Amino acid sequence: MTTPSDHRAGFRTQREEIENERLPVDGSFPDWLVGDLIGNGPGQFEAGDTRLRHWFDPFALLRRFRIEDGTVTYANRFVESRDYAFAERGGGVRTPFPGTPPDRPIWTRVRQVLSGTFPDNPVIGVQRFGEELAAVTESPTALTFDPDTLETTGQIDLTAGLDSDLTLAHVHHAPEEDAFYNLGVSYGRETTYTLFRRPADGGTPTALTRLRFNEAPYVHSFALTERYAVVTVNAFGLDALRLLRGAVTRETFLDAFRPLDAPLRFVVLNRTTGKHEATVTAPPAFVYHHANAYEADGELVVYLVAFDDERAVTGLTLSNLRSDDPDLPSGDLRRYRLPLSGGDADRERLHRGPVEFPTINYRAVNGERHRYVYLAETNGGSSLPTAVAKVDVEAGTVRRWGESNTYPGEPLFVPAPNPTGEDDGVLLSVVLTPDADRSALVCLDAGTLRELGRAHLPHRLPYGFHGQFYGSSSPGRSMA
Repeated sequence: MTTPSDHRAGFRTQREEIENERLPVDGSFPDWLVGDLIGNGPGQFEAGDTRLRHWFDPFALLRRFRIEDGTVTYANRFVESRDYAFAERGGGVRTPFPGTPPDRPIWTRVRQVLSGTFPDNPVIGVQRFGEELAAVTESPTALTFDPDTLETTGQIDLTAGLDSDLTLAHVHHAPEEDAFYNLGVSYGRETTYTLFRRPADGGTPTALTRLRFNEAPYVHSFALTERYAVVTVNAFGLDALRLLRGAVTRETFLDAFRPLDAPLRFVVLNRTTGKHEATVTAPPAFVYHHANAYEADGELVVYLVAFDDERAVTGLTLSNLRSDDPDLPSGDLRRYRLPLSGGDADRERLHRGPVEFPTINYRAVNGERHRYVYLAETNGGSSLPTAVAKVDVEAGTVRRWGESNTYPGEPLFVPAPNPTGEDDGVLLSVVLTPDADRSALVCLDAGTLRELGRAHLPHRLPYGFHGQFYGSSSPGRSMA
């Protein structure tokens, strides 16, 4: 059991799987809100007898909330990856996880490193491929699942047709093209990022351009405007030799992660032709997630959450996150202005962190000038967010929603039908209440952050990563 307000409840295994259960609701969900919220994130923090070490290591647990006529039906299920099956058979860790080495003989570990073997545990988010839904991570494969039962049904080779080792979990949808954009990644003597466009039905991708680096910078997401893709190349990345050596020494991605002798770089590419338009630099920083970007008067304006150093990755060990006094990295919401002629970016802190999981009204304003960014905000020395924040990037004002001893997850925006403004819709967030050992799905008015309804789960969910809402008013969004 956990003690009241104990953030460690978010980093504890939940093995109970529920097929379909109608949840009791306080207040009400809007009648127009019809569809499935499907989230992904950690579910099991052990692999047999091995305790997993980093927040990105645990096994993926899908969670689905089906909303219709004001009712909410809940289901959750583990993704049946090969990594998960191996662990359930008592084998421990099958492949090199970000922070935990494989429980395999040395010759197997060497073969995995030399052959470029990656985990197939898809713990980051979900993505639509035509009529199929799949759980995804930074991997060569996505695992498809049935949205009704959450049963794992098959796999998709994400690198088919690409000269890449894996693809990113964060994609951009382009409804006007009936396509989406993403980056493929290749490691070797040089690191290559390939910008590609794939039909929305999951068909053959078209590679647009390749960015080559002598070092191994880490890229987690990128921004997309009307004419450009902005690849934000972090000033932090991997020591490739140390990662290779890890086959013998059992060092991991986490051990090999380090500062690079480089600035933060914004590489601006033509999204139609792949042509390199500009490279703009800024002081070193680390970026997981972008909120938005748009074009204005010969420059690009980019909104993102930026961290000062590599602790954005190395500080997310489970031992640190579970400690009584965690030493956490603090990301700020920043605005960068990138001259299309190249050179240096202007930067401005819009909201002091710790904040993460930035979202917007993606369908309405992605790639265009916008006003609002929604964030998960942390206060009070917790490892987990304690509030949902709405930042007005024009007026500089902030609204918040939060409750004592609770931890809200990613605030997912769902637009109202026939909206009258950018913030006409709702926010959906899964909120953890440790003292009740329960979680709830909370629905907020996106304009005022007033709580509209709350659906109570029968158990506690570990803190999740990213979700998508699939419904008539919002047929999916980016996880930018």
